[in-house]
Amino acid sequence: MSQADQIMIEAERLHKTFGNFVAVRDVSLRVKAGGVLALLGPNGAGKTTTVRMLSGILVPTSGRAQIAGLDVVTRAAEIRSRVGVLSELPGLYLRSTAREYLDFFGSVYGLSKADRRARLIDLMTQFEMSDVLDRRLNEFSKGMKQKLALIRTMLHDPEVLLLDEPTSAMDPQSARLVHDALLQLHVQHRRSIVLCTHNLVEAEMMADHIAIIRRGQIVAEGSPAELKAQLLGKPLMEVRFAEPLNGTLSALRERLDVESHGNTWVRYWSNDPAGDNPPLLHWLSEQKVDVVTLSEVPRSLEEVYLRVVEQPIGQGS
Repeated sequence: MSQADQIMIEAERLHKTFGNFVAVRDVSLRVKAGGVLALLGPNGAGKTTTVRMLSGILVPTSGRAQIAGLDVVTRAAEIRSRVGVLSELPGLYLRSTAREYLDFFGSVYGLSKADRRARLIDLMTQFEMSDVLDRRLNEFSKGMKQKLALIRTMLHDPEVLLLDEPTSAMDPQSARLVHDALLQLHVQHRRSIVLCTHNLVEAEMMADHIAIIRRGQIVAEGSPAELKAQLLGKPLMEVRFAEPLNGTLSALRERLDVESHGNTWVRYWSNDPAGDNPPLLHWLSEQKVDVVTLSEVPRSLEEVYLRVVEQPIGQGS
């Protein structure tokens, strides 16, 4: 198996119960080296429980999970050095300074004093926090605390990152720094990432695979493009014209299911853009209509997500 095809994160029929409550039911996931999986779902859907099982914090009731080929239950100690975990509510030692906090965790991860110093300075600079290295954490804002927790997660340069709401409480500028850092890890260093988030723009921007979980079960998964095709139907195309169509618009309506906005552009649903569009353009040319643009209307991951989570129970859940 090539490095590109190596499976770094694998879960098979993970199941977790707390008494009579089923928190996660038969969840199976695979993330290749360098892959980014976004795990989406409403509050209480089972995202955090799934991540805690993947990280070895929780023992599955049944099923199994592996990180880099190591079982998360029987090889938990070995896995800790290869995984960075950011929990939903990261615990911080508020009386320590940022430098003391990161130096302590660097020693826990087994980094030498020189490596700890170099890594914490590099990461604090990358996240624009080098000026607060010697401030106590009880003086930090929520967003600053979240960034520091993420720096702690990345400190030992892990192969796998399990991140629960990494940009919560952050302002847009800080969130952008986090996105840039994670994309660099993903693209340049081929780190594998599981990202739990309610930020659907963030998920669509970063993830190459999406899994939507509802009531402990995965109810939809695939790439963003695959999910849009599966759940939103035919592509919506937009044609813009150089001049008003006037009488030609009614003839166009007879050919296609269109929605018009004024008389300089229309939208229509295409069964096959590659097959339908050339004849349309040929017909418009025959009508001496000048086309300015022909393009597919962007559809968001939010539309997919709402389509899935708002389905009545029993329909895809």
